[in-house]
Amino acid sequence: MSFDPNDPALRRRRPRPQLARRDVLRGGVWITVGLGAAPLLAACGDNGSSGQAANGSAPYPLARPDKPVTLAIKDSNPPIDDGLDPETGGTFQILNYSQYMAPGVMKAFGQKHNVSVEVTPYNNYDEMLAKIRQPGQSFDLVFPGPSVLSKMVYADLLQPINHAYVPHLKNVWPEYQDPWYDRGAHYTVPYTIYGTGVMYRADRVTSVPEVGYDLLWDKAYSGKVYLLDDRQEAIGMSLLRNKITGDINTSNADDVQKATDSLIELIGLVNVKTDVNAYSEVPEGTATIHQCWSGDPIAGQYYLPKGQTPEVLGYWRPAAADYVVGSDNIAIPKSASKPVLAHMMINDLLDNKIGLENFGWNGYQPPLTKLSTKFLTDEGYIPKNLSNSVVERSDFAQGRTFYEVSPSTEALWQTDWARFKAGA
Repeated sequence: MSFDPNDPALRRRRPRPQLARRDVLRGGVWITVGLGAAPLLAACGDNGSSGQAANGSAPYPLARPDKPVTLAIKDSNPPIDDGLDPETGGTFQILNYSQYMAPGVMKAFGQKHNVSVEVTPYNNYDEMLAKIRQPGQSFDLVFPGPSVLSKMVYADLLQPINHAYVPHLKNVWPEYQDPWYDRGAHYTVPYTIYGTGVMYRADRVTSVPEVGYDLLWDKAYSGKVYLLDDRQEAIGMSLLRNKITGDINTSNADDVQKATDSLIELIGLVNVKTDVNAYSEVPEGTATIHQCWSGDPIAGQYYLPKGQTPEVLGYWRPAAADYVVGSDNIAIPKSASKPVLAHMMINDLLDNKIGLENFGWNGYQPPLTKLSTKFLTDEGYIPKNLSNSVVERSDFAQGRTFYEVSPSTEALWQTDWARFKAGA
């Protein structure tokens, strides 16, 4: 299958708004959920890299790639029974980021099962948690990231998945059949994966330095340089550029200050701007250099002006050891009114054909083994010059990831990000 980049139908496709996708105000989240500030502080402790509170009294674990977590299945919240008939009629309710699932996929599912598929959108986890706990509200699917998963399970907001209904889980990378944040995939299956790099107009950038982040500091592109409007991504990138290569979630105040000071330099140097629209702004020429997520150059080919081809786009990403990678997941709320149908939609999204159709809409790659770099480029989903935007299994084995940190570390990063934003 191949796509015509000038097809008007394709050019209307837009990835979901990604504002604050991983930029969660976790203290506010858990006051909203009703656990209160005291349990939050006790659970997180004051160690940005520890998997438990200093006093060992954490009511829920903080998962780390090197300290994986198995989330318990409670007797009071068991998975649904085997062999149940799917629910039909009425509305199948999805709580998700806007435009993060292909309309064609949802329409086909609704027609097959005689339901109307409806999406309630949110922009960040605060909104998602407020909506999922709204009295009388029921959602059948939700899309939590690893940074809130343990707490949602602790608060009984999710129900366990019965794998008997999800045979297509075998299609995903083995790492996601048994992920570090949910060993055994008790509560989640993977939805999309992504990495963070730099998107640029290849027809304007004559050479890319070895450290592509340096493009953001190049005065030649002043006025057309953009950072992701995401404190973790921006500060984390600056940490790596400054060769501060320890924990990407560092609680070292000096390191975070140094990284932020480098970002502040961009204000006077290149008149830097911040947003999450690399997928449209680089193709359309508003930006020449834009820190981005790997799905942006993939989607960007559909935003090029008429007559231009994907060769004018470029994507730089660091070596695997310094590649910041992440994932979004699918889960079933405990309050779901159609839990059997929810399992069936999860299984559909893990089907190679349906997963590929969904990817063709949102540009964000599902970790399906079949969707290799060679397959996606050979089939025309990704231009060969953007093939490095495909996230490989080796990237997750070697790369870095953002995860939940202590309140004091969160406050440190918020304060420094505010310093930068005040000037920008």
